[in-house]
Amino acid sequence: MLQVHQFPCLADNYGFLLHDPESGETAAIDTPDGAEYLRQADAKNWRITQVWNTHWHPDHAGGNKAIVEATGAKVVAPQEVERLTPIDRVVGNGDKVELGRWHARVIDVSGHTNGHIAYHIPEADLAFVGDSVFALGCGRMFEGKPDQFWHSLERIRQMPENTLLYCAHEYTASNAKFALHADPDNTELQLYAARVEEKRAKGEPTVPTVLSRELVTNPFLRADSAELRDRWGGSTPAETFAALRAAKDNF
Repeated sequence: MLQVHQFPCLADNYGFLLHDPESGETAAIDTPDGAEYLRQADAKNWRITQVWNTHWHPDHAGGNKAIVEATGAKVVAPQEVERLTPIDRVVGNGDKVELGRWHARVIDVSGHTNGHIAYHIPEADLAFVGDSVFALGCGRMFEGKPDQFWHSLERIRQMPENTLLYCAHEYTASNAKFALHADPDNTELQLYAARVEEKRAKGEPTVPTVLSRELVTNPFLRADSAELRDRWGGSTPAETFAALRAAKDNF
């Protein structure tokens, strides 16, 4: 069975090491801090053999060089990561990436950046989604357009509902405040936000989250709902999403 080792790094990032005990392979999922990834891998007695980047931002690919120099790991990434580091294999929507006998499906989740991808491993019920979607939120739209980002979220919504979403930041408490503002009558959201507050008070992570919960509580994944359309306007889900994203940017 695949093993995921999650650890905090930088100010609010999470690092992930994905390990296949059968083959001994380990993938570093994004690289906010190369030195910390190497320390964590050494502590687990795992050797990093691959790097899987979701997008080009330095807090997701900035540690590639240190990891490659120390381990010889091969970098798998969207083309845009070449802004920061060489890539051994460029991947895009529909491609498959292997870790031992496991296969990850590459999904276009652009919008935060234009080349952003996610890695979905259906057999393990998990996905590494970078900054495309967060627990109760989604990434800022630095490069994309609302239609583009909404279609990306639709692709995430089509995953099996029991999929664990490994988001790249601990933003859930602040996301919950906006979600309650955006969707104040959502009772499931109210319960979820209370659990988030309890977990953070104990210093516990709120990541990963499960897609089934996000589908009923995350306003950005619910931009096609009548409740949010009536509250935020928009003749299409993409327009409602755009209104929500603009409001969150100024919240």
